[in-house]
Amino acid sequence: MYPGPLVTEFMLTLPFPFKPWKSSPTQITNLTIRRMWRVALPWWEFILRGLIVYIFLVIILRLTGKRQVGQLAPFDLVLLLVLSNAVQNAMNGGDNSITGGVISATTLIAANGIVGRLAFKSKALERLIEGRPQILIHNGKIFTEVMDREKLTHHELNAALRTAGISCVEEVHYAILENTGQITIHPKKKP
Repeated sequence: MYPGPLVTEFMLTLPFPFKPWKSSPTQITNLTIRRMWRVALPWWEFILRGLIVYIFLVIILRLTGKRQVGQLAPFDLVLLLVLSNAVQNAMNGGDNSITGGVISATTLIAANGIVGRLAFKSKALERLIEGRPQILIHNGKIFTEVMDREKLTHHELNAALRTAGISCVEEVHYAILENTGQITIHPKKKP
């Protein structure tokens, strides 16, 4: 009795002479559970790959400008989702085991925690990673060079002004692009 092409392909990955159609369900379950936890790479390679990908993504995302997750345009969200899928294989090296996934996730969380602590202790590192607040408007004058550098459009600035209840730029004492990506607006005092 021929078990079929999928079962035959599965059998090629199993230790010979394992034959699933002649084995008990307990044997198949035990083998499947063992395979879920078996890693194809050394543990340190998962950590190294995770750190390299983390550093790469921090640099790339830092260079692309300041935005909060809530301020992402649909194309920004799509980019993040596709980016995470693109770097997945670079991190796990083709290994789909639970152990490899746990090591990679732990590495990313630990790296993020360490970077957060280092940025808290070092203002220079915080400025490098998170950036500095930038003045967008001062006394009704827009600084277009700052907007260009931060990749902020006039539509986004106008939307922030409308949210603050301001109808025109001349009513603004100052507007600051915070390092979180949020725009803080302080209106001029009315006489």
